[in-house]
Amino acid sequence: MNFGVHQLHPPGEPPDETPKTPSPLGEFPQDGEDLPYKVEVWDEAGKFVELLVAVSVSPAIGYAAYFAATREYPGRAITLRHKSSVISRWTGKTH
Repeated sequence: MNFGVHQLHPPGEPPDETPKTPSPLGEFPQDGEDLPYKVEVWDEAGKFVELLVAVSVSPAIGYAAYFAATREYPGRAITLRHKSSVISRWTGKTH
């Protein structure tokens, strides 16, 4: 999986070639393995992952995306993974 940064500018305008200030956080990860937190939305039957809604290097962002997914997809199973381990699971059932 490749990720990239794209700079948008109006048609006909030359791209900005000035040197950029490096990010204090370093470069963007180039490989999905560098983004170990994943938020998955399962199909209605709970048999397979239907959507991968977020990937993150940060556990805080992973949890935020997980909680947002539980609100965005009510009634669906949601998992938050760190690499291959499930950290949290929402069953989609409300009592």
